[in-house]
Amino acid sequence: MTLSRREFLQALAAAAAAGLPLAARPQAAGEAFYDLPVFGNVSLLHFTDCHAQLLPVSFREPSVNLGVGEGANRPPHLVGEALLKHFGISPGTREAHAFSHLDFARAAGKYGKLGGFAQLATLVKKLRAGRVASLLLDGGDTWQGSATSLWTRGQDMIEAQKLLGVDIMTGHWEFTYGAARVMEVLEKDFAGRIEFLAQNVETSDFGDPVFKPYTLRNLGGVPIAVIGQAFPYTPIAHPRRFVPDWKFGIEERRLQRIADEVRAGNGGKAGAQVVVLLSHNGMDVDLKLASRVTGVDVILGGHTHDGVPVPVVVSNAKGRTLVTNAGSHGKFLAVLDLDVKGGRISDYRYRLLPVFANLLRSDRDMAGLIEAKRAPYREKLAERLAVSETLLYRRGNFNGTMDQLILDALMEVKGAEIALSPGFRWGATIVPGEAITYEQVMNQTAITYPRVVVTRMSGETIKANLEDICDNLFNPDPYYQQGGDMVRVGGMSYSCDPNARRGGRIADMRLAGRPIEAGKTYKVASWAPVGEGVRDENPDEPIWDLLARYLRDRKSIAPRKLNVPRLIGVKGNRGLA
Repeated sequence: MTLSRREFLQALAAAAAAGLPLAARPQAAGEAFYDLPVFGNVSLLHFTDCHAQLLPVSFREPSVNLGVGEGANRPPHLVGEALLKHFGISPGTREAHAFSHLDFARAAGKYGKLGGFAQLATLVKKLRAGRVASLLLDGGDTWQGSATSLWTRGQDMIEAQKLLGVDIMTGHWEFTYGAARVMEVLEKDFAGRIEFLAQNVETSDFGDPVFKPYTLRNLGGVPIAVIGQAFPYTPIAHPRRFVPDWKFGIEERRLQRIADEVRAGNGGKAGAQVVVLLSHNGMDVDLKLASRVTGVDVILGGHTHDGVPVPVVVSNAKGRTLVTNAGSHGKFLAVLDLDVKGGRISDYRYRLLPVFANLLRSDRDMAGLIEAKRAPYREKLAERLAVSETLLYRRGNFNGTMDQLILDALMEVKGAEIALSPGFRWGATIVPGEAITYEQVMNQTAITYPRVVVTRMSGETIKANLEDICDNLFNPDPYYQQGGDMVRVGGMSYSCDPNARRGGRIADMRLAGRPIEAGKTYKVASWAPVGEGVRDENPDEPIWDLLARYLRDRKSIAPRKLNVPRLIGVKGNRGLA
C-alpha cells in the first residue's frame, strides 16, 4: 500500500533534513561532492530529457516559467531567487548555478559545464556500487537533439544507454524517427537488456497495446512495479505520419486499473510493495494525475525539463504520491532511496544531483564509445560559423536569445515580415565569447521534420494560431497542456494575458507599430511544420542550412533584442524573475 499520512509526514521531514537545504553542506571538491550516504533497501536512479547530449553542456534554466490556476507560485513554476528561497539553496553556490538562471555566464565560467555521458556513467557506477538493489530509469527524449543522433537515427544514444546500464525507459521524441524504427530498436538493441514501457499507447484500429505497460522487478526481496507513461500528445505535437497507426492519451482509468492489479498480485505472486510511474507527461500533468490515481507511490517525471530539487507530496483518496522531475540535458541524476518495511515504504531520501563535469572523471568505456560514434562526423561538427558576443539560450516561456537569433535569420534570409519558431525546450546554451560551431547549430535544430516554409497568413489566422498555442501552455487544467513553451515570434509585437480565458489571451498585435489587420495577409517564415498540407516554394531547405549560412555571413553575433510579449496580470507571479 502507499504511505500512511503519519509515514509521509515523517518521510517529508526526513527529506527536508537530508535533502532540502541543498547548499548547507560545505562546497566539496571532486567526486567527494557525490558522497551520498546509502539509505534504505531499494534505490531508483532517474534521468530524463537528455536530448542526445553525449558531451557536457551549458544549459540555462528559465527566468520565465509562469504557473496559472493551481500551478501559480508553486513548483515547478518558480524561478531565480524565488526558487532558491523555496528550496533553501544558498545564492552563489554550485547548486544555485545548476538550478537557476542567475548570473549564468559568470557562474558557468566558475563552475563549468554539466552533464556528459562519460561523467554520468562515473556517477551511476559510484552510486550503484553501494546500492545493491537499484534500477536506472530513463524518462525519454534520449534519441533526439544532436547531429550525431539524427544522422545515426538514434543509434549513438542507444549504444550509450546500453553501456550506461539503463534498465527501463519510456519515450516521446523517440517516436519522431517513426514507428518502424522504434520497434526495430526494441526488437534488436533493447531485447533482453532495456524494457520500453508505455501503458498509454494503443493501436488505432482495435485498441491493442503497442508496448508493454509495466514491469515487475524483485529488488533485494522487495517486489517493485514500474509503469510506463509516454508523452500523451505525440501525434498532435509532431507530424502524425510518424505514428499513423498508434493512439496516445493520458489514460487515467487504465493507469488506475494497472496500479490496482500490480498491487494485488496474480497467479500466486505477491503484489508490488512499491509502485512507480515512469512518466513523460510534464510535471503539471503528473501533479494532477497523482491527485486522482491511487496506489502509485512515486512519479518519476519528465518532458517539461523542470529541475525540482525536492519531490512534491500530493494527497489523493487513499494516500500520498511523491512527484518528481529531473531536469534535462544530462544536467541531473535523481537518486531516490526507499526504506521498504512490512510491505510498504516507511521512509525515503531524495536528491537531485547536478552532474558537474569538472567534478567527475570520465568513464573510460563510455568516453571511448562517444569518441567512436563522433569520429565519422568530427570535421563537420567542428566547423566554426561565428563567435557569439552574448549569451545564447532557449529555455523559457517566451523568446530566448537563441530563439531570437533563429527568428532574425528566418526573416532576413526569407524576406519575411514575421517569423515563427517552435517553443522547443531543448538546445544547449552558448556563453559569451564562445564559437558557434555547426554542432551547436544542430543542437538547436536536429529534428526529422526540419524544413523551412514561407506562407501567406491572414492576421486572423496568426491570432488564432497564437491563441491555440498559448492555451496549450496556460490552460488552467493541466490535462489540456501539451508541455511546450510559447511559439517564438519575430517581427510582430503582441500582449499576452496568461490568466485570461481561451481565445482572449493574445491582443494588441502590431507590425512596425501598426495594428495587425484580421483580413490582411502577411509573409510569415517558420520551420518544423506539423501539418501535412504545408507547402513552400523551396520545401527541401532544412533550418540548419539557413541558420548556418546566416552565421557564416556575419562571423560575430551581437546581443539580441528580445521580442517578448507585454505580459498582463502576472505581477507577483514567482515564475517571472
